[in-house]
Amino acid sequence: MAILLILGGTGRTGAHLLRLALAEGHIVHALVRDCSKVKSSSSALYLFEGLPTNAERLKEAAFGCEAIISTLNISRTSDWPWAKLRTPVDLLSETIKHIISFGEEAPRRIIVTSAWGVNESRQEIPGWFRWLIDRSNIGPAYTDHGLQENLLADSRLEWTAVRPVGLVNLNRNKPVKVSLSGKPKPRLTISREAVARFLLYQVTDTRYIKACPVIYQ
Repeated sequence: MAILLILGGTGRTGAHLLRLALAEGHIVHALVRDCSKVKSSSSALYLFEGLPTNAERLKEAAFGCEAIISTLNISRTSDWPWAKLRTPVDLLSETIKHIISFGEEAPRRIIVTSAWGVNESRQEIPGWFRWLIDRSNIGPAYTDHGLQENLLADSRLEWTAVRPVGLVNLNRNKPVKVSLSGKPKPRLTISREAVARFLLYQVTDTRYIKACPVIYQ
């Protein structure tokens, strides 16, 4: 059992993470934009309302926690690649800057959701997907994921940046597989629930500290 801060707990992956963390007996602090969107009434859940780019609110939510897990992303008004953005283009990197600036007042262990195709893994993804990133509103998310990873790499935090392949809502029982440096070549999809389980497992798993594992099913 650990005391965790979850960021992005009302999102499609974050909702799975929040549910799983509580089911496994963790105490959860969740910083969310709108508390009414959280359906759980667990006594182990402590809600904080606000934005993760608000340094004081983020620091308050992180107080006493042993690890931070973030499923934050640059989101759009719909899944259409050219849909308008509804979050700031620097949401991820600004949040990480705040966490780093807290120093010893914030947990040292941080697990963030990134994406396959970020930074050096760009060369691993299909050419059509690189084209889409470069020419649609998917691009800002990949840029900020990259900045987030770079900030973590330069920090003293015990970080893991998990890079899932394409996210789907299907409930799959297939095991999660890991690709490092493009080997083995990953399949193209993974369920959001599987990603959430992998993120939660990283709280105690030390194999991928200061690493960016690509995960797939």
